[in-house]
Amino acid sequence: MRYFSKNSISNRRLAVCLLAVISVSVSGCNEDDKQSVSGRNWDLVWSDEFDGAAGELPDASKWGFDLGNNGGWGNQELENYTNDPENVSLDGNGNLVITAIKAGNSYTSARIKTQTLFSQKYGRFEARLKTPYGPGIWPAFWMLGANVGEVGWPQCGEIDIMELKGQQPNIIHGTVHGPGYSAGGAISSSYALQNSRFDLEYHVFAVEWSENKIDFFCDDFLYKRITKSDVPGQWVYDHDFYMILNIAVGGNYAGFPTSQTPFPQKMIVDYVKVYQ
Repeated sequence: MRYFSKNSISNRRLAVCLLAVISVSVSGCNEDDKQSVSGRNWDLVWSDEFDGAAGELPDASKWGFDLGNNGGWGNQELENYTNDPENVSLDGNGNLVITAIKAGNSYTSARIKTQTLFSQKYGRFEARLKTPYGPGIWPAFWMLGANVGEVGWPQCGEIDIMELKGQQPNIIHGTVHGPGYSAGGAISSSYALQNSRFDLEYHVFAVEWSENKIDFFCDDFLYKRITKSDVPGQWVYDHDFYMILNIAVGGNYAGFPTSQTPFPQKMIVDYVKVYQ
């Protein structure tokens, strides 16, 4: 999920012109790469299990909102983000549900974030969730550098822990954006399910981030490692980042809804956890 500031016209043009993302096969991974949190010395430092009554908004001490359309968020997105419980609320069963809704020719959805409430440098960031699906549906669990308001994007850095093109519901992507390797030039890798889809059951998406590398996991399978030496520009992953969950509708990355796109679409989040 690419971030663009409201006035970042040049970045928007870049997003329009550069649509291809560098993809890397996961064929180089093997069973030795499968690891679990329980086998490491992680300390849980932040979490949300989304307990609460059905219809409640997410905990305001942990999550804030991005609102509106913001000119398509630099990606030609169609949705208008709200804090309406119809678009984002607890389901009463320990889940957060983000819902993308079509009303005539317009769309609403939600984008929640921990900006100013929680950020951290390094550690393991993970979420257990089910994705939405369908052409033009673009769910993401991602992070931005907490200094985005000072230095802008992509200088702040961006880590996309999981994003998915709804027309390819069995494939997720993990990506980093930074100065010299952003938008269509980002460093990215994909992970595919062979006989299932990410909207049919829960999966755990995570990164483990340290001083010189970022590891991308799906269900504790390490499918991509990006090291400092892999980055063609500046390594900007040396400061606090905050987390974001959202469903975008349309945009350069996933394309646009068609008559075959079913609505409403839901991202169901069981938990989000951060370890140190």
